[in-house]
Formats: sequence, structure tokens, C-alpha cells
Amino acid sequence: MSATAQKQTVQGVSAAPKKLDIGRLLLEGRAFFALIAIIIFFSLMSPYYFTVNNFLIMSSHVAIFGLLALGMLLVILNGGIDLSVGSTLGLCGVFAGFLMQGVNIEFLGMTFYPSLWVVVVLTCLLGAAVGTVNGVLVAHFKVPAFVATLGTMYVARGIALLMTNGLTYNQLEGKPELGNTGFEWLGFNRLAGIPISVIVLIVVAVLCGLMISRTAFGRWLYASGGNETAADLSGVPIKRVKVTVYLLSGVCAALAGLVLSSQLTSAGPTAGTTYELTAIAAVVIGGAALTGGRGTVRGTILGALVIGYLSDGLVIIGVSAYWQTVFTGTVIVLAVLLNSLQYGTSGKNR
Repeated sequence: MSATAQKQTVQGVSAAPKKLDIGRLLLEGRAFFALIAIIIFFSLMSPYYFTVNNFLIMSSHVAIFGLLALGMLLVILNGGIDLSVGSTLGLCGVFAGFLMQGVNIEFLGMTFYPSLWVVVVLTCLLGAAVGTVNGVLVAHFKVPAFVATLGTMYVARGIALLMTNGLTYNQLEGKPELGNTGFEWLGFNRLAGIPISVIVLIVVAVLCGLMISRTAFGRWLYASGGNETAADLSGVPIKRVKVTVYLLSGVCAALAGLVLSSQLTSAGPTAGTTYELTAIAAVVIGGAALTGGRGTVRGTILGALVIGYLSDGLVIIGVSAYWQTVFTGTVIVLAVLLNSLQYGTSGKNR
């Protein structure tokens, strides 16, 4: 082929307009488009849905699922699963409630009321401890993640029941004169009109996003989740990454427990039941692959918004709680099917 012919061929190829693959666009942006569709539908069904105050209230509810989902995303990116986040949420909520009610020190004859920030730090440390146990079992003792976190789920729930004897802590107002302001500040206060719980979710999401996109740990996480053997041969500290993601998942569950207890103004041992499934659903709806190595913080937050806005919308229009479960389950199944279609298709194209 002559140089002139080659030049014409190259020009012809470069001049050819790229086809816009609408199906691909809808598939990859399904969480966003689903969220828009949910907002439009419920706005038409109820005049109370599309209001600023309602969106703020719904977002404060989403904060609980979003925090759990962010921790779950890190674990799923690593190719694992964490079934203990719901029970960790309940245990940490009960622990925080126990501290808020005051710690009775019998031999000193006094009751110690820790400040709110001390309660938050100690509760997060408890969540980190539970997550570390999961990480050590999976990384060092080679226990399958499903089995390890399933066992931790029952242990954490059992400890919460033992701590409360099956009852609920209701008096969580604390002692403001001693610096213990109770949970009201976290659950009901707003900063610049935005609920504190939503701000907490935004901060955690930004930190997670920066961690997985701008740090070496993020590259290790995607590498180990995509192909653990190849990552290990490349020098990635596989075990350290595993322990860290489960630890961070526990911290996120602890924060979610604090937010939930503050919004309910009570701490019960059964709080967070089945929330682990909702967290997994949010991650899957957001486009993450359950096999690991694929997923984003942005998609996970969108997935949490889809579940939260859908659930609250069904409540607003008066749909039965039983039908809410059916609709939510249907959305989850569709999300998994679309994930299979997306990654199956991308795998064929490579």
C-alpha cells in the first residue's frame, strides 16, 4: 500500500464518527438513572416528596446505610465479604448507650460520665477491634470470609444481648453539665442546615475516595482484589491489606451505630439486623463486582441513595412494609443481573 493510500485510510478512520452506545451508557450509569427515576416517580405521587426538608431527612437516613456500604465496598474490592457489619453496628450502639448512661464505679462510689467525643472514640475503637478480628481470621488463619464474618456476626449480637439483658437503653441524654451532651447533637443538630449525620457520611466518603484513588494502599486494594496471586508476586502486602479493610469496615459500622442510636435516641441490641444485606445491596447497585477489584465510592453512595430514597418514598405514599421488602429485593436482583451483564460483556470485549 502506498503512503498516499495509507494516509487516506488513516484519515478515513479518524474522521469516522464514534458511535454513542446508549445501552452501554445506561448500563454503566444505572444507579444514577435509577435515582433520577425514583425521585421523579415519587415527586409525581406525593407533593411532600420533592421538598428540601424531606431530602435532608431522607439523606440522614441514608447516612446509616451509606456508612455501612463504604466499609463494605473496601472489603468487596478486596474480594471479601463482611456479614458482621449489622451486628457490629448493634454492639457499638449498645456500647455507646452504656457509656452515655454513665459508668458506675462501685469501689469509688461515683458514676463517670464521659464526654461525647470520648464515647465516639471508644466506640470506633470497639468497631475497629471487631473488624481486626475478622481481618486476622481471614488473612492469617485462612478462614473463608463468609464463615469468619458469619461467626463474628453471631458473637457480636450475642455480646450486645448479654450487655443489655435483651433490653434497650433509652435514657441517653447524658449530663450536659459534665460535658456529656448525649446523642442529640449527633442525631438532630444541623450545620449550615445540613444534618450532622450527612456531613459525617460526606467526610467519610471523601476520605475513602482519596484513599483508594490517590494512595498506594488504594492501588494495592484494587490489585489484590483483581488478582491476589499476581498482586502477591508483585510485592503487595496482601495480609496487611486484608486486615486493614476489615478494620475500616468495623470503624464504619461503629459510626453507623452512633448515628442510628442518636437518631432513635435509644440503643437496642437488635439494632442493625439485616443491615449487612442492605450494605451489600448498595455496593452492588453502585456497580461494584462481588468478585473484587471493581467499584467506586461514587457508585456506592448512589446505590445507598437509591435504596434509601426508594424505601422512604414507599413509606410516604403509604405502601405496605411487606411490599417495600418485595420492591427492595427486586431492585437488588436486577442490580446483580445488570452487574453480570456489564462485567460479562466487558470481559468478552477484552
